[in-house]
Amino acid sequence: MSNRAKPDAPTQVEIYRRMALIKANDERSRKVIMNGRLVMPYYSPRGQEVIPSAISVNLTDDDYICTIYRGSHDQLAKGLPLKDLWAEVAGRTTGTCKGKGGPMHVTYPAKGIMVTTGIVGSTMPIANGQAWGSQLKGDGRVTVASFGDGAANIGAFHESLNLAAVWKLPVIFVCQNNEWGEHTAYEKTSNVRVADRAAAYGMPGERVDGNDPFAMYGAAHEAVQRARAGEGPTLIEAMTYRFFGHVFGDQDAYMDKSRKAEAIANDPVPRFRQRLIDDGIASEDQLAALEANIEKQIDEAVEYALASDFPGTEELKRDVFAEELA
Repeated sequence: MSNRAKPDAPTQVEIYRRMALIKANDERSRKVIMNGRLVMPYYSPRGQEVIPSAISVNLTDDDYICTIYRGSHDQLAKGLPLKDLWAEVAGRTTGTCKGKGGPMHVTYPAKGIMVTTGIVGSTMPIANGQAWGSQLKGDGRVTVASFGDGAANIGAFHESLNLAAVWKLPVIFVCQNNEWGEHTAYEKTSNVRVADRAAAYGMPGERVDGNDPFAMYGAAHEAVQRARAGEGPTLIEAMTYRFFGHVFGDQDAYMDKSRKAEAIANDPVPRFRQRLIDDGIASEDQLAALEANIEKQIDEAVEYALASDFPGTEELKRDVFAEELA
C-alpha cells in the first residue's frame, strides 16, 4: 500500500544491521555445532531475517515479544545481547536463564523478550495474557506473538484470535509462513491463507511479502499504531522460505529442490544490502564495517560463553518453586 509508512534512511540501515546480525549468528551457530564445540538442538532462521528486523524497529524495549523455538532471529532483532544468548545456548550460568533454558527457552525481560516456547501454537495465548496485562495497566505496551504456519491449525490459534478480537487486546499475531510445518508443506494442511482467517474474528488480516523490508515495515507500523491506539489486534501472514530443514541435521529431502534453490537465489539479506548501496543509503565501506563489527561481537560472545561455568547441582531446585526447597 503506497500510503503506508516507509522507513527513513537511518531506519533502513538499522533494519539491515539486524538482518546481517541474524544471518551471521546463524552461520556461526551452524559452524560451532559442526566443529563439535557445542552440542545442542538448533532451528535455523536463515531466510527469515526480514520479518523480525522490520517489525522490531517499530517497537520499544518495553514492548513484548513471545516467540518459538525457531526464534533466535526474533530475539536478536529485539535486542538480546549476543553474550547472554550464546551463554544460554551453551548451558552456562552467565546465560539469560543461567543455562537452564537452553536454545529453546530463552527469556530476556530487559528487552521485552518474555517467552520462548517449544510448544507449537502456545505463543498466542501467552501473548494474549501479556497484552491483557498491558491493557489493564494502561502502560501502552504492544505484544507480538510469532508462530509458524503449522501453528495456524492449532486450536490455540483460533481461541487466541477470538479472545483478542473480543477484548481488543494490543497484540499482533505474526505468522512467519516459511511454507513448511516441520516436514509438511502448507498446501497439504490448509485450503485457505492464514491471513484470510482474520475476517472470521473481526480483525484486520493481511498477507505480506516477508522478504521485503518495506512491505514488512509498513504492515508492522500500521499494526503497532492500531494496537497502541486501543483499536485491537492484527493478524499478519509474512510469506518467506526457510533455507534449511526443520532442525539442524535434517537432510530436507522432502523439500522441492528447485523451490529451495529459487529462495536461496533471492536471499533477502544480500538483496537488501545491494538496494541500500544502489539507493545511496549506505556505502559498501559502511556496510562492510558494520558486518565486521558484527563478526567481532560474535567472536567475543562465543568465547565468553565457552569460558563461562556450567550451573552446579544447587541450581536443580532453584527457579522451580516460589520458595527454594531445602
